[in-house]
Amino acid sequence: MPINELRILDALATSASLDLVDRVEPADLAKPTPCEAWTLHGLLAHMTTQHLGFAAAAGGDGDPENWKLVPLGDDPAATYRDSVNKVLNAFAADDIADRKFPLPEFTTEFTFTAEQAISFHFVDYVVHSWDVARTLGLPLTFQREVLDAAARIAEIVPDGQSRLAPGAAFGPAVAADGLSGLDRIVALLGRSPSWAPNGSR
Repeated sequence: MPINELRILDALATSASLDLVDRVEPADLAKPTPCEAWTLHGLLAHMTTQHLGFAAAAGGDGDPENWKLVPLGDDPAATYRDSVNKVLNAFAADDIADRKFPLPEFTTEFTFTAEQAISFHFVDYVVHSWDVARTLGLPLTFQREVLDAAARIAEIVPDGQSRLAPGAAFGPAVAADGLSGLDRIVALLGRSPSWAPNGSR
């Protein structure tokens, strides 16, 4: 996929997550999320840290400290907004296509192309936007171009035992037969499309 197209899609997914986070109330932070290990507060801390890690990687900084959870402070939405601005600005660099991304959270053995790294970030924020929307009980709609691109990436993400490892980015895929659009994407990446915060799955 052309890097400019990928950057646009990534910005759409990331901006959708920001629109949702801007609607979070303090009482929402203790709610469960589709990510079983995290409340909404924990998920937002993870998302914020990921943005900052990818922003650092875009500048060639491979320090693992960039990927350690950051505190959200007294205004989690503002902290999150700042991290979104940083990663989108980093990805907007004119020479981004020529850069190599060190991503120590994935591996320290090699670096990634910009296309690979931004595609990782993109599909993650399609799914994390869904996570936040489901937690808050809010609707989420993406353009067809976003869904088609995310589905292509989700279909090639390796499944199997690696997804059971501690800290795995995605859980094992769930049955996706007959599903389409965002439901199919989240199922391929280990979420139940029927998840609801009241405990139903």
